[in-house]
Parts: sequence; C-alpha cells; structure tokens
Amino acid sequence: MSEFKRISPEQAQSLRDQGAVVVDIRDPQSFASGHISQSLHLDNHSLADFIARADFDKPLIVSCYHGNSSQGAAAYLANQGFSEVYSLDGGFELWRNQFPQHVSHSESE
Repeated sequence: MSEFKRISPEQAQSLRDQGAVVVDIRDPQSFASGHISQSLHLDNHSLADFIARADFDKPLIVSCYHGNSSQGAAAYLANQGFSEVYSLDGGFELWRNQFPQHVSHSESE
C-alpha cells in the first residue's frame, strides 16, 4: 500500500517545475473561479478516465480548499498505484496567497 505525503505550496511549486501533475478536487464552480495554473479538475465523474490515462510514475499533487479533503483523495490515489502522491497543505487558499501569479481563472475548464 502506497502512502501520500503532505507538502507546502513551495514544495508543490518545485515539483510542478519538475513536471508534477496537479489535480484539484474542489467543486466545478470553485475550480472555474480560480485554480492552480495547469491543474486538472477531478471529480467522481472524471476520476476513472483520469486514472485510466494517468502516468503512474509522475508525481501527483492533490489540491482542495484548505488541505483537508485532499488528504483522503491523495490516500485513495496512492492506493490506486501512483508512485508519488502529495496533498497540498493549506490547499488552494494558501497557494493563492503565496503564488497569485500561478492562478488561472476560467469558466470553460
């Protein structure tokens, strides 16, 4: 059984620079109003497709509102076979405060 690690926004940014995939598990409206640049929105409907197409060797960072829900999702994804899974401490709210230049807004995603 794989385990996930909790990481700070600074550590997450460093992993993003190295090609890590960021998934956002917040509701679609919250994601549309602001999310980590280049992150993917993941919900119960898109989860199976995401797992089917995923590169299990790439680091995976899970983001939510404040870093609580992402821990459960990270544990689930780690158990699906991803080799490196991280939960973003402080979630999107802390990310937005520390890296506002890396926030995207989009209604179409």
